[in-house]
Amino acid sequence: MLVFMVFLPILAALVCYPICRNSERAWFTPAIAVSGAVFAMALSLLWEPQLSDGIYGFAGPGIYFKAGGLRTVMAILAAFMWVMTALASPEYFSGARANGRYFLFYLWTLGALEGVFLSADLMTLFVFFEIMSFTSYVWVVQNETPEAIRASETYLFIAVIGGLTMLMGLFLLDNAIHKLALEQHMAAYAGARATLSFENLVQYAPELSPRLRYTVGVCALIGFGAKAGMFPLHIWLPKAHPVAPAPASALLSGILTKSGVFGVIGISCWLFDGVPGWGNLLLIPAAITMLLGAVLAVFSVDLKRTLACSSMSQIGFILTGVSLCVLLEEHGAIAACGTVLHILNHSLIKLTLFVAAGVVYFNVHSLDLNDVRGFGRDKPLLKLSFLSGACSIAGIPGFGGYISKTLLHEGIVEYCEHLAEHGHSAAPYRVLEWVFLLSGGLTLAYMARLFYILFVAERPEHQHRKEGRYMTPLTAMVLVIGGILMPLLGLTAHLTMDRIAAYALPFFRRPPMAHAVAYFSLTNLKGALISITIGALVFVFVGMKRLTAREDGHEVYRNVWPRGLDLEDAVYRPALRALSLLGAAAARAVETLGALLVLGPVDLLFLGAKDRVIPPEDDQFSLYTKQSQRSRVSRSFSSDLLYAACGVLALLGLAAWNMLR
Repeated sequence: MLVFMVFLPILAALVCYPICRNSERAWFTPAIAVSGAVFAMALSLLWEPQLSDGIYGFAGPGIYFKAGGLRTVMAILAAFMWVMTALASPEYFSGARANGRYFLFYLWTLGALEGVFLSADLMTLFVFFEIMSFTSYVWVVQNETPEAIRASETYLFIAVIGGLTMLMGLFLLDNAIHKLALEQHMAAYAGARATLSFENLVQYAPELSPRLRYTVGVCALIGFGAKAGMFPLHIWLPKAHPVAPAPASALLSGILTKSGVFGVIGISCWLFDGVPGWGNLLLIPAAITMLLGAVLAVFSVDLKRTLACSSMSQIGFILTGVSLCVLLEEHGAIAACGTVLHILNHSLIKLTLFVAAGVVYFNVHSLDLNDVRGFGRDKPLLKLSFLSGACSIAGIPGFGGYISKTLLHEGIVEYCEHLAEHGHSAAPYRVLEWVFLLSGGLTLAYMARLFYILFVAERPEHQHRKEGRYMTPLTAMVLVIGGILMPLLGLTAHLTMDRIAAYALPFFRRPPMAHAVAYFSLTNLKGALISITIGALVFVFVGMKRLTAREDGHEVYRNVWPRGLDLEDAVYRPALRALSLLGAAAARAVETLGALLVLGPVDLLFLGAKDRVIPPEDDQFSLYTKQSQRSRVSRSFSSDLLYAACGVLALLGLAAWNMLR
């Protein structure tokens, strides 16, 4: 059944696409039907927790799937997100072009994502991870605006670089485990099943050299972290979400980033279990991601960009939980539970908030905060659902986000106490605790600012107003479901959320929590109160004063973030241009040397010959130019040579590193 779950959306999209490509709404019914079928099958896995499946011999060793624990939770969550966004899509795509194309890649991405979450080994995970990267790329470029094309280039570049880096690490790991299996006279077993199964990682990881293990881990972290939106590979996330259709943004932010998190969990808890050094290594980018995303969101003046930067920050919270799970070792259940529940909460939150943002855009035709202010003043349903998501992500007691953030905070406190008991300094982790609380406060600040602008501020006279209903009943239903689930989960945490976390714990290789957490104790409420106080101060003194001005009697929201601090424009693109110039120079040098070595003797041989035909020079050999404004893709022999050379050099470097270990 697992194979059918993965390939059903892929095959159904191929069958239905010819029918749907020329119709504006024909894709809606098959999208709902297929997503609903996958959701039903995912729910049935709760009664078959040990189910496994696969296709032996496919793509070499085969692809293998397994259900149970976190895999099942993520498979259910992904299918649920697809059903909900499908319900909200008809309104958003009304009158849009290329709906059939969106539907095709919408279902392909669902199949690929289910393949990621149900994978039984790293190679299967990698195959579907890369498929998902390419299919979801179409979502980013869907609107084909200049901003969408530029963002899609960034998205694809980060995805490809991350994927290739991860693949190099997997090659090293596969080779090392296979050698160990041969040395232990287990060649038959190693060849019969996938070498990179998670069970094999646990078995052979202690026998790997630290150098090899960390090399593989860093390569995998680059690949998975790029998709998750982890610093410093987060650059695609704040730019891709604003240009993608709102339903696609809900999926990109709510669940596709979790595919990267899923990979980081797999590497951390199966390859680096019991290695505190890895936990500390992961903790550094996690903390930076958590704080930087919140800071960027505070300064943003675009509705969807604010939500995208918020997603980056929340991924930092989740990765912090993963690192604490590694650091706490067998006592890491509380951090693991916080990680699982924040994955769940963040997905539900971003489903609600991005669908609400889609409603705003569908009516106002803008995402600029100066254009959308006051839109929801007379719209109670939109206001309440947005408020529910805002309170949950800000960690307000009574909402789901408070529960998961409380567990993550408890994990930090528990590790500090653990260090103190063993006579070690906990000062760096006390700083981490304040970074955690500050990030939570900034979350409240930017969400309060968005709520004020959308539902309290005065509506500008020039605001576009759509005639008739401002949203369809299906979209309203999605907002109601999302808005109700967050307080429902938060108020029934022991009955619902604790059970979900306990079900997912085996994938973290952690025992159940020794005792139930008193979520509403004074100690835990104190942490939430500190964040709320910080958030209120930032909202008043930064959001309402520093970032807001009055012009002609109206509030104007200013973008004061320095353009020079854009990491993509300041670092990555200049570095790519420099590499391109070096590649062009190298290609020209190779061409000149080749001409001297090959054509020189020919010229001597035919010296004095008549009627000699000289073929024209290939002007594209060493050029790095854009041939087509439509494709916006740089194509030349030198660029291809550059990429090939970089790949070969990276492989040679890793091979040398492996030999010297």
